[in-house]
Amino acid sequence: MKTMKIIDILNQDRVTISMEVFPPKTDAAFESVAEAVREITRLAPSYISCTYGAGGGTSAHTLGISREIKEAGIPALSHLTCISSNRATIEGQIHALKEAGIENILALRGDIPRDMEFPGDASFVHATDLIQAIREIYPEACIGGACYPEKHPEAASKDEDIRMLKAKVDAGCQFLTTQMFFDNSVFYNYLYRLREAGVLVPVTAGIMPVTSRVMMQRSVELSGCIIPPRFKAMVDMFGDDPAAMKQAGIIYASEQIIDLIANGIKHIHVYTMNKPGVARAILENLGTIFKREAAKESVHDEGH
Repeated sequence: MKTMKIIDILNQDRVTISMEVFPPKTDAAFESVAEAVREITRLAPSYISCTYGAGGGTSAHTLGISREIKEAGIPALSHLTCISSNRATIEGQIHALKEAGIENILALRGDIPRDMEFPGDASFVHATDLIQAIREIYPEACIGGACYPEKHPEAASKDEDIRMLKAKVDAGCQFLTTQMFFDNSVFYNYLYRLREAGVLVPVTAGIMPVTSRVMMQRSVELSGCIIPPRFKAMVDMFGDDPAAMKQAGIIYASEQIIDLIANGIKHIHVYTMNKPGVARAILENLGTIFKREAAKESVHDEGH
């Protein structure tokens, strides 16, 4: 089944909302994860991305879930990480994606495992190296990359972080997706700095609906993102009540998205993971807004 390349979706100058899922770690769990993914595809997001375990631990399942997404008629964005992998493994994964007709790849270095200083092939030290390999083996692929509004945790400075990001774009990265952030002003400032540095590819705003206290703590550990006082107060008040915390987290994420759209941001990526209920609740909160944007786009298209 033919689906669109993500760069073509992002270049249509209309509001998009994409979602993210993760593959099962075992064969036994595949069907339950696949069913959750099918539920999310029925919500008709602009595209769905599927994550990839470090070192390719979930590589077969990433490909399998990406196929499920594609077969549902939704563009699939398959993550590919290079840390902990050798050249043969990486090249094999790129060929497998090509053979499966998965034409959208999110090229990531990946997190270095805690028990290793720098594992894997020295040919793949940065995501830029992976992007170059994809370009060589699968030149028709649409390649995306990750970016950090609050700076990559390993970068010496914000300027260095953006220089490294520009190198990814220069190597062939066609669009960027941000790590989660909870303060939209951080994102707006980041966009300005990217444009000033000549990074002009589409940037999708990554929004994480935090539905539990544990999720918030893990999010901070992984990304080092700033927690605004308003967000912290929400978690302090509702964190010990799972139902209330879930509702509050969905509303907070919905309000972030509303503010982004109101300020002219067209592309939103929601880290829904494998939670169709959370994805559905956010879309319901924003239903009238999305219909309004779609109507505006329809009038614009007719005018041309």
